[in-house]
Amino acid sequence: MSQNDTTTPPAGEKLQKVLARAGLGSRREMETAISDGRVKVNGKVAKLGDRVEARNNVSFDDRPVTLRSEEEVPRRVIMYNKPEGELCTRKDPEGRRTVFDRLPRLKGERWIAVGRLDINTSGLLLFTTDGELANRLMHPSTQVEREYAVRVMGEVKREHILAMADGVMLDDGPARFTDIQEFGGEGINTWFHVVILEGRNREVRRLWESQALTVSRLKRVRYGNIFIDKRAKAGEWIELTQGEVDDLSTLAGLETRKVPVLTPDEKNRWNRDKHKRKPVQTMRKPKSR
Repeated sequence: MSQNDTTTPPAGEKLQKVLARAGLGSRREMETAISDGRVKVNGKVAKLGDRVEARNNVSFDDRPVTLRSEEEVPRRVIMYNKPEGELCTRKDPEGRRTVFDRLPRLKGERWIAVGRLDINTSGLLLFTTDGELANRLMHPSTQVEREYAVRVMGEVKREHILAMADGVMLDDGPARFTDIQEFGGEGINTWFHVVILEGRNREVRRLWESQALTVSRLKRVRYGNIFIDKRAKAGEWIELTQGEVDDLSTLAGLETRKVPVLTPDEKNRWNRDKHKRKPVQTMRKPKSR
């Protein structure tokens, strides 16, 4: 190769990354929006693979998008204690309750979910205004631990535990628990705590099902270095402290950034939202007469 043969790096940043940083959703959501023709760059419908610079005019659903550098993006994170029966989607066509229904309102930004939980799984969910932080925490290469409390129905044998620790082949590839600890129980129900490094659909349940065992209760209790605690009951959220956000940023390989102080208007609005959205009550079956 001659000295004149140099490769010029592409100008700008990937469009989905810029949109996620603007607080419009996760990178995956933005990729879908681009594919659906909802994004325009300089008046033309964008396509996947497009890159943009600060001088470009970008619109989302025909509304102008303010392009910001990473340093300009507020990095707020809240922890939500998801009850069973809520969906991890922004809107449900059937009108069922979603996790976003209970979150504090933002102006000019959106909460981005860090991962998902299925409708029958409860526990810790993280939401952030920083699309890059969300993407890093969810990406398989970051290897962030997710810990779950699992109630298993059936006789759990040593060979079951060893098989799930060594790894089993699921429909979408190999999977394994990096840690399995028994926490006791009664009758045919036993509680375990398990750890995985990915966020694949129903992965914890499918691993147990591979051993012909049924998960009767599932709750996420930790994501990375954030543990669910008594600050947020079922259906409630709390904003993470500066130290907790810094720990998450370090885990994601990002520089720490000062968490913005709520303005008086934001503080009043968040307090109203918190008091308006009462904790959900566990649904109980009616007593037989």
